[in-house]
Parts: sequence; structure tokens; C-alpha cells
Amino acid sequence: MTDEVQSGLAGVISHRSAISSIIGATLTYRGINIDELAENATFEEVVALLWNGELPRRPALESLAKDLQKELRVPPGVLKVLRDVPKDSDPMRVLQLAMCALGLHDPDRDDNSLEANRRKAVRITSQLSAVTCAFHRIRTGKEPAEASVELGFAGNFFRLLNGRNPQPVEEEAVNKALILHADHELNASTFAARVTASTLSDMHSSLSAAIGTLKGPLHGGANRAVMETLQKIGSPDKVAAWLEKTLANKEKVMGFGHRVYKNGDPRAKHLKVLSRKLCELTGQPHWYEMSEKLERLVFEKKGILPNVDFYSATSYWCLGIPPDLYTPIFACSRVAGWIAHLFEQYADNDLIRPRALYTGPREAHWTPLERR
Repeated sequence: MTDEVQSGLAGVISHRSAISSIIGATLTYRGINIDELAENATFEEVVALLWNGELPRRPALESLAKDLQKELRVPPGVLKVLRDVPKDSDPMRVLQLAMCALGLHDPDRDDNSLEANRRKAVRITSQLSAVTCAFHRIRTGKEPAEASVELGFAGNFFRLLNGRNPQPVEEEAVNKALILHADHELNASTFAARVTASTLSDMHSSLSAAIGTLKGPLHGGANRAVMETLQKIGSPDKVAAWLEKTLANKEKVMGFGHRVYKNGDPRAKHLKVLSRKLCELTGQPHWYEMSEKLERLVFEKKGILPNVDFYSATSYWCLGIPPDLYTPIFACSRVAGWIAHLFEQYADNDLIRPRALYTGPREAHWTPLERR
């Protein structure tokens, strides 16, 4: 055991993985550049790619899409849970609770075989989206919507959330957002899922751990903070003054910089285009104008570029998504990658159990209570 400590495991390589890679400013899924996938693929294709290692042929894709569509519903027992939780609950807490409840109601709950986990993977991927949308509708006094056989996964996500079919640009935006967030190498939530799975715990428990990790503001909550920042600023003409004050106070500007990407997040440019389209579509161009101005000024003053969270904030807002649902929607996408990593972990498992360097006293002794 070495005495060298890598704080936060920074730079430590703990796994071999064939799922996604980050090299410089390039993100790939199974070797395919994220730019190609964002511009050409459907979320269903990306799910198949992450799980199986290659793009699906038409029959396999149609079968997966049909299976995912069929599972876009909340089991009755879990729906009861959603109706019973306080309406002002943090949606991420509800999502973690729902993942555990889904495990209780899953017909394969006690089977950890590859075949059972493949079936669970399809159910979980769809059910997580259905739960997110259903809880939002319930807490706002509406009944959960039903999926349509005429729509793909992205279109149905929009329908389940908003109760209507999307316009083409809205469906495009949801599809691209799902693709861009689907996997990101060994991030904190993925690592948490793999740690849990390494004990041979079940898929639902492992994903519950991932959701709990994603809930933290240093991981999944940045896009919500971006929207709250823009709302606080209020208008494009106030951006410069707000930034000056923020930097003078040495406060963090959310949505900028990345622990891995030093020359810009490759996903950000796709969301920037979507933000512009959606802000124009919904008659809210000021959100895009504020974002673009803030991006320019931050780069001029700090040399820092936006990350994936920055333009996803305004994109989601224009899709009718409230800020406290931004991180749950992140989970609805990332679950595809989490599951791919669980398949990989289960296939070649070692218990993940690092050591800690002890820094406490060496020669302490017990003393009787009356002498302490």
C-alpha cells in the first residue's frame, strides 16, 4: 500500500472500459464522435450502441424502440408512491425513491443474470422517464399522460411531460439533449453505480446510488444553477454588471469550465444552437441573448468556455421544463450509460474497495469514564 494520496481520485485509472472516451476536446461513444451522433442518431440508436457496442441494424432498432415505448409507463404501485409523497419534494429525492420502488415491483427483481438484467435495462430506461414526467404532472394538479405509439422516445418524453405532441424542433431538442448526456466516461455517478454493482448488488440498487450521487450540486445540479443565475440577472443589459460583481466577490459562474475538458466541452455547441432555435420558437429571445453575452464576457475576462450545462438550461426552460427537473432529466438520459457500465461491471467484476491513509493518533488508549 502506497502512502501517496490522490485527492478525489483525480487522475487515478480504476477501470478498463470500452463504452465512452474523452480525449482532449473529443467525446466518443464506442468510438463514434459525439458530433456525429448528435446530428444524426436517435436516442434509441445511442442506447443500443452503448449497451451492445455497435449501432443496431433496422430489425434490432425497431424491436428496441417498440420495447422502450411499451415500458413508458409507471407501474401502479409506484404511481401510488408518487401520489403520496409531498408535492414540494425535491424531484431527485423522488426519483431515487422511485428507483427503489421500481425494484420492488420488477418481475426480475431477484434475478441478477445477464438475461434478466437486459430485460430490466429496457424497463428502467423507460420507467425513469415516465416517473419523472408523472411526478411533475401530479404535483401540478394534472394526471399522468400516456405515451403514443406514433412517437419515438424523445417525442414521447415531451408528450409525457407536457401532455401534447412536440413540434419538430422540440422533439429534436429533447433527442439531442438525451444523446449528449447519455454517457461521460467514469464520472462520479457512474463510479458510484459501479462501486455498488461490484458488491453484486442488483441493478436498481446500483442505479439508486447513481441518482443519489448525481443529486449533488458539484455533479448534476449545475444546469439548474445556470437558469437561476439568468433569472437573477433579469435582462441582457444587466449581464456585464452582474459578472463584474460576481468576479469581484470571487464567486463561481455556473455553467463554465470542466474538470476534464480544458479547451471547451464538445457538447456545448449543439445545445447553443438548440437554445437559439427554442428561444425564437417560444418568443423568449432574451434568454439566448443573455447567455451568449455572458459566454462572451466570461471568455474575455477569464478565458473559460461554457460546458454542457450552460445552454441546456435555456433549452430546457423553453421546452416547458422547470429548473428543479433539470437534473432528473439528466438522469433520464444518463441511465443509458449507467446501465452500459453495469453490464461491463457485472461481466468482469472485482469488488471496488480502496484503502484510506490513516492520519489519526497512533498510541491512544482507553481510560475509565471517571478519569476522562
